[in-house]
Amino acid sequence: MKLVTAIFKPSRLDAVIDALSDAGATGMTVSEVRGYGRQRGKTEVYRGAEYEVRLLPKVKVEVACPSSEADRLAEAIVQAANTGTIGDGKIFIHDLDAIIRIRTGERDELAVSG
Repeated sequence: MKLVTAIFKPSRLDAVIDALSDAGATGMTVSEVRGYGRQRGKTEVYRGAEYEVRLLPKVKVEVACPSSEADRLAEAIVQAANTGTIGDGKIFIHDLDAIIRIRTGERDELAVSG
């Protein structure tokens, strides 16, 4: 089992959700987060005053899936989230030891299938 975690620009959220659904993801968790990478924030001007925004708004999407589906879901995210500009984001793929559906007690692949 794998956990695919993607952090990307908020403007690409709808495209990523559609791409993951088309790729067969049966569920996901979406969080609004803030952070920075290589760009180290950005400078903005408000009412003539310049100020630095160190932590930029991002979206984090997490999808638990069978190991065989992780690369396909990650590629769907890459295609949907890519704008070709700095700050497009990152994808992390983690091993999961176990998944348990609370309502039924089902484990692992049964717990994440439809």
